[in-house]
Amino acid sequence: MVLMGMGILGRKLGMTQIFDEKGQSVPVTVVEAGPCSVVAVKSDAADGYTALSLSFGDIKPSKLNRPDRGVFEKKGLEPKRWIREFRVEDTDGYEVGSVVSVELFETGDVVDVAGRSKGKGFAGVIKRHHFGGGPASHGASKFHREPGSAGASSFPGHIFKGKTMPGRMGGERVTVKNLSIAGVDPENNLLLIRGAVPGPRNGLVMIRRQVGAPR
Repeated sequence: MVLMGMGILGRKLGMTQIFDEKGQSVPVTVVEAGPCSVVAVKSDAADGYTALSLSFGDIKPSKLNRPDRGVFEKKGLEPKRWIREFRVEDTDGYEVGSVVSVELFETGDVVDVAGRSKGKGFAGVIKRHHFGGGPASHGASKFHREPGSAGASSFPGHIFKGKTMPGRMGGERVTVKNLSIAGVDPENNLLLIRGAVPGPRNGLVMIRRQVGAPR
């Protein structure tokens, strides 16, 4: 089992650019990260693994269902929109009600960012799988964006699962690894992450600091 480093939940605000000490522009994604409350502390003895459950995102209690609302009421915590779990090597120093903020990170930290990609709806093979398409001239008719032969005949007589076909595109969990922190703004709970991260604006992202990465 691969253990992840400690992380934080955030909300993707969008992209912009900053300028480094050489005057070169650096594309960054602005993320409103935390503060996150610790909802549960998992241990090897009780749960078989070590992890922290973090909550994030303001929401009216009336908009939560009764089971979710009960989780926060039982712990005496303010209700939040999202709860996600981070597997960590050690939970020392954390307890229910502890707050995790952007001060967990420093400029230059290497992180992995997970989110849900933008949904594209039903897409054909050219958009979804980057097929080259059929011939565009020389008598070709109604075949320009078709997938072509699927390859099955009398045996096996069906399409194997996973075949590159038209279908629903996007809306999947995506993790972008080895991104770096370009800036930290504790006053406004902001992280500037170099490069692009998955998901639409206001989408939830999970930012994990890599275990053993130099700080």
